[in-house]
Amino acid sequence: MAMDPGRVVGALRWRYAVQVFDRTRRIAPDVWRAIEEAMVLTPSSYGLQPWRFLVVESPVVRERLLGASWNQMQVTDASHLVVFARKRGVVPADVDRWIDRVREMRPDVVEADLEGYRASILRSIRSPGTLPGGSMESYTRGQAYIALGCFLAACAMMGVDTCPMEGFDPAAYDRILGLDGSDFTSTVVGAAGYRDPSDETARWVKVRFDAAEVIRRVSETSSV
Repeated sequence: MAMDPGRVVGALRWRYAVQVFDRTRRIAPDVWRAIEEAMVLTPSSYGLQPWRFLVVESPVVRERLLGASWNQMQVTDASHLVVFARKRGVVPADVDRWIDRVREMRPDVVEADLEGYRASILRSIRSPGTLPGGSMESYTRGQAYIALGCFLAACAMMGVDTCPMEGFDPAAYDRILGLDGSDFTSTVVGAAGYRDPSDETARWVKVRFDAAEVIRRVSETSSV
């Protein structure tokens, strides 16, 4: 399904990291369902999806998270708040669960191919130093950020404002959200809603380096 290129780029130019949300505006249920589906559809390494998306609906919990977020008001003022939690470690049981899901969703899969794929994944997770980033933590953290990117892009295309947030205490978040002792840990936060007219940063010119500087076209004679 193709989208008009101008509209896509326009949506990405329109988005920014909202500093002040309009507390009176809520994301419509059908729009939020689509945003959640976009997160579910995020691609992941090997398809393993080593994450949980915690949609924090309780105002009481969000007030507690505010104190663990250096009092950044987006945590409480945005319409919706998502904590992207990464899996602390991918283990063989996770691989087996994924392979079982593939069998369920693709009944015509060739079993020999599936077992070969399983073996390949197991080799990777049993040697974390070979994973992207050189460790299991870096690997699963990177996966969570891919999900964050899908979230930000999907929201922009639906006219929903966002603010990605790294400024929080992950250990405190884990305690508040009941993640202590679990397989998951808080990694990055996404606030979503609608900008307040008082947010001056909405009028700031977006600052990016020129495409000619950050995009390199690789040919036989080119160099970075």
